[in-house]
Amino acid sequence: MANSVYIKGNRVLLSPSREIGKGGEAVIYDIGSGVALKVYKTPDHSDYTGLVNEQQAARERLETIQSKLPAFPTGLPSRVVAPIDLATDSTGKRILGYTMRLLPSAEVLMRYAEKSFRAAVPNDKVLEIFRDLHTSTKELHNRKVVIGDNNDLNILVTGTQAYLVDADSFQFAGFPCRVFTARFVDPLLCDPKSHSPILARPYNPDSDWYAYAVMLMQCLLFVEPYGGIYIPKDPAKRMPHPQRPLHRITVFNPEVRYPKPAIPYGVLPDELLQYFHQVFEKDSRGEFPVNLLEMRWTKCINCGTEHARSVCPNCAMRAPISMKLVTTVRGKVTVTRVFTTKGQIVFATVQNGKIRYLYHEDGLYKREDGKAVLSGELDPQIRYRIHGNKTLIGQSGRLAVITPDQKPEIISVESYGMLPVFDANADSYYWLENGRLLRNGVLAFEHIGDVLRTRTLFWVGPSFGFGFYRAGELQTTFIFDAKNRGINDSFDIGQIRGQLVDSTCVFGHDRCWFFTSTQESGKIINRCYLIRSNGTVEATAEAEAHDGSWLGRIRGNAAAGAFLLSATDDGLKRLEADNGKIVVAQEFPDTEPFIDSDSYLFAGNDGLYAVVDRREVIKLTIQ
Repeated sequence: MANSVYIKGNRVLLSPSREIGKGGEAVIYDIGSGVALKVYKTPDHSDYTGLVNEQQAARERLETIQSKLPAFPTGLPSRVVAPIDLATDSTGKRILGYTMRLLPSAEVLMRYAEKSFRAAVPNDKVLEIFRDLHTSTKELHNRKVVIGDNNDLNILVTGTQAYLVDADSFQFAGFPCRVFTARFVDPLLCDPKSHSPILARPYNPDSDWYAYAVMLMQCLLFVEPYGGIYIPKDPAKRMPHPQRPLHRITVFNPEVRYPKPAIPYGVLPDELLQYFHQVFEKDSRGEFPVNLLEMRWTKCINCGTEHARSVCPNCAMRAPISMKLVTTVRGKVTVTRVFTTKGQIVFATVQNGKIRYLYHEDGLYKREDGKAVLSGELDPQIRYRIHGNKTLIGQSGRLAVITPDQKPEIISVESYGMLPVFDANADSYYWLENGRLLRNGVLAFEHIGDVLRTRTLFWVGPSFGFGFYRAGELQTTFIFDAKNRGINDSFDIGQIRGQLVDSTCVFGHDRCWFFTSTQESGKIINRCYLIRSNGTVEATAEAEAHDGSWLGRIRGNAAAGAFLLSATDDGLKRLEADNGKIVVAQEFPDTEPFIDSDSYLFAGNDGLYAVVDRREVIKLTIQ
């Protein structure tokens, strides 16, 4: 890629420090004054190394924008983040990108389909967001513009306003949209004989509304239309998960096992359920009926289920679950309920072998001893950590270190996007400030090492930490000792391709398990890297998100010795390295009734702890 572009004849340097995002097609920079710059990747970009099809797509994309961007329609809805000025090479004739409004403090719509994020976002607010998106979608269609690649990473949310980005991919005036996202592409536009949804026919307004329905369902139920596991009685009907949309095998199919963490679809009104059934199973199409967004949500006073029906669907089918402390034995597993709350457990960890947690209940944040540390409402933009009896709460570039009976310590921290970057273990807490990785000390903070400002993420375990920064074609991974100074960045885990959607890391004593989730070629791909404390990559694994495997999601795992413990809907699985691959070494089916794929695991001295449904802590002892 070029190291500079020209906007209205003025040269703009493409500094990695200005980068604020990278997708499969382009890199986004903050160039100041509330303006963002989008620059397309060239075929020789490192993300395309060895990928012949991606290189050719980049060539075709660059050729298309030479005529498409100058013809971009004007007067579009205010929620469309449209091109402002073209960015060119030094001749002013070759278009390399464009400028657009910068949307500060915006979250991708995908976050609203995450159960943990949505714990602080009421359903009524989600419906307001979709009303706003409905208005913009309808206005675009009235202007003869089709969104095309309509997906939840191309919609940014601020408050209840939904902004459409990547507007350069819109379909208009004879310029087709050729990109697609497998989870949202209308199967009616795909080759039914292919192995997965691949766009084969032009987009149309109906395909925009199809994608709209997919996003709405995910944000309300935390499951996509073709989620769950298909287990047909007839073995001849089995098929790979990606083929299910082409055969309309939805979560409503009686032979599909509904994901345990998902909200039961019976909480939705019959009219909306019928609409989903007609669209995803019967190929009904057309504008989404906006009146279906008019529903009244209520919380059952008996069982706590939130629903939009006249009668609680949970209580109508079974008695409320008792919340008393109990011990249950099933096979080789003994399960003890440690804690329950009517609120939400927002963070948990094990330090020095003991489970510690922070929960929100009745407008108060409380620790595991029941003592309140802070008052206030849940906020999805807050990040939490625990350091012994200290509670760390970060938001908007500020970190509050709260110690019982003391005035909170306030620290300025960097953010990665909207995420304040800090972490903690039993001995210290760590944060980023002005490109420096810092740790609290006895008398003052300690400087561990230098990293790339605003582009770095890191995590820390009991004995060492791991992090990375990524900007433009630059990618660096690093390891640091939890108690000493200095950073080891002399190792390489391989290029992280595509648009980074999520990442996390869990630690054993001398190993860490680093997870990434990236969007590549229209799919979300999850990867796991087993990395020793000296930087050696011991093993890797890869899977498509939500495929039903242990790697179908990347959060909630626990490291124990040389092993990784993962919670699935089938119960606990133990992973280990085998000839460079991460494989399932042992399964524990007796744990199946007590955990699911959304549970968070923590290895303690006296057993394995799990946070279930963010309202309960249990301890599992396995013989």
